[in-house]
Amino acid sequence: MDVKNFRRIALVGASPNPTKYGNIILNDLLKKGFEVFPVNPNYEEIEGVKCYRSVRELPGDVDVIVFVVPPKVGLEVAKEAVEAGFKKLWFQPGAESEEIREFLERAGVEYSIGKCIMVETSDKKLFLEV
Repeated sequence: MDVKNFRRIALVGASPNPTKYGNIILNDLLKKGFEVFPVNPNYEEIEGVKCYRSVRELPGDVDVIVFVVPPKVGLEVAKEAVEAGFKKLWFQPGAESEEIREFLERAGVEYSIGKCIMVETSDKKLFLEV
């Protein structure tokens, strides 16, 4: 999956807790200039950004949905995302499972498993200048 095409990223598992990866990733992506859509049913806003209760509430033009949740939660949310028409799903290290991989293969969506979105977008500034 080519991160150079990403501009609008949803983050499932976004968190206001600065020690959680859901917050670290959110802040990293915001600092790199991405438009980020936090997804967490427990919050209305995180880091000053509107938070969505589910992937079904997301705007349809989100480029990719990034998952930073336990695999059991990720599988259920991935099913919702596919049903809602999203075609690109990214599972952070630790958020993946063989069951998720099998589901994604059957669903025919584009996906990334085991790569860190922060690392893969580390040259983000270069992407925007092209």
